[in-house]
Amino acid sequence: MNTLFSIVESPTHPNFSSLYHELGLEVITLNSQRKAISQLKKNQPDYIVAEFFYGFNTYYQAVNISNLDVLLNSLVKYSPDTKVIVLVAKDQRQYVDKLNEIVPLHSVLTLPVTPDQLKPLLT
Repeated sequence: MNTLFSIVESPTHPNFSSLYHELGLEVITLNSQRKAISQLKKNQPDYIVAEFFYGFNTYYQAVNISNLDVLLNSLVKYSPDTKVIVLVAKDQRQYVDKLNEIVPLHSVLTLPVTPDQLKPLLT
């Protein structure tokens, strides 16, 4: 059975639980990047679905692009074969491709995302 980490950090994250169930995925829902990194040390998922938030006015912007940088760097060490699917708001789409320098992303989907858009990426 394939495992998926669903990292839900905001109310805009779509609920794909029906799709995940339909595909027979074991889903671990996490509400922060910190918890996802901790879980990576115990369980290496086949997929991660997470939202991208660009670090517009943050102190760490010089080092990190977004909320996903540290998680992606952890994947290199703990789970390099995990496929990462990023959900992003249209106004932040231009910043996502920089993440490919850390880990090649499996896909980037612009919100709103439908189950029909996500399904082929998980099969």
